[in-house]
Amino acid sequence: MPGQTMKAQLLSRMAPIESHPLEPAELPLPEPGPGDIRVQVSVCGACHTELDEIEGRLPPALPIVPGHQVVGHVDRVGAGVVRHRVKDRVGVAWIHSACGTCAFCASGNENLCPRARWTGKDVNGGYAEFLVVPDAFAYPLPERYTDAQAAPLLCAGVVGYRALRLAGVQSGDSVALYGFGASAHIVIQILKHLHSRSPVFVLTRNEGHQRMARRLGADWVGGPADTPPEPPARAIDFTPVGDTIRAALQILRPGGRLVINAIRKRDPVPELDYATHLWAEKELKSVANVTRRDVEEFLPLAAGIPIVPVGLDGPRHCLPKHNYFIRPGVITVRFGDPIPTTGRGVTDKGELMKLVRMEIERLRGNAGVRKMVSYDGSGALRSVGDGQ
Repeated sequence: MPGQTMKAQLLSRMAPIESHPLEPAELPLPEPGPGDIRVQVSVCGACHTELDEIEGRLPPALPIVPGHQVVGHVDRVGAGVVRHRVKDRVGVAWIHSACGTCAFCASGNENLCPRARWTGKDVNGGYAEFLVVPDAFAYPLPERYTDAQAAPLLCAGVVGYRALRLAGVQSGDSVALYGFGASAHIVIQILKHLHSRSPVFVLTRNEGHQRMARRLGADWVGGPADTPPEPPARAIDFTPVGDTIRAALQILRPGGRLVINAIRKRDPVPELDYATHLWAEKELKSVANVTRRDVEEFLPLAAGIPIVPVGLDGPRHCLPKHNYFIRPGVITVRFGDPIPTTGRGVTDKGELMKLVRMEIERLRGNAGVRKMVSYDGSGALRSVGDGQ
């Protein structure tokens, strides 16, 4: 209603996260237009893409409320809404809307629509008490998931599923996964479920990720410079490193395909030699965001496998006065908030670091834990986000 407000975390400037560019704000309560729904947010995951937006590597529209792994309940509906009703539990993902009329939209590839808009980048996202989204771009969530469990599936899970779809894996195809963070550890579970005859090779320098890969059924695990037992038929690159593309193409079998599941590379792709890296009908394909089909197919598949991220439930998140990102990790903790290990507030940085390390050790080795973790003001682990 006119005059009502909501709490949010607002980004008005792009700056290093240590300088606290996210600020608590009171914003007008958004009203759903025709075809829109308003969602009361219960959980919003923290994704590495948000860090890229906040620090300017992926510039958003400003000012903006970030957040694109959103879980909540429909609070109000606009005219013409048919998919959802008030009180329905829904998820909102990275893709917020598309034009619906261009050739890309007509073919189901709205992720390539020139007028597509992205949640928390082009329009206000889930770091708030409410957000508005088109009815067609909100998704029912499997009942088996708590709100905190469902949130990370809406980004790391969905984009990993799309990468796997684009890879075109056939039963028996060997698959190499480069990097083993939030998205890759979900992909291996899908692979083992859908293609049990396909050997999976994991190449990552992180020893903890190597152990996790073995626990999740990898047939071979090595470092980025190691050579798998056989040339893979398909490969997916989850890393931010440009050199991975050349390394993966070099060992790909003739007729193989490499899919790059990264929104950006932090360094340039090195020069490729046509005869070594591309000849013999090798294919190179990138993943550009996600479509509604990806979300709608992945969520019930994940529930059926099942893939269950780790999260501790608690009351709906509150928005504290300050936030702080600790590198490397990236672990997100807000000053003044209770930490689950102790249940008491923390204001000293040294004490905070010590307690976060204790919490990491407590969670270490669990396949559902990702690189980015956020805590709410109640002391509950709110979400585990998308790190690679």
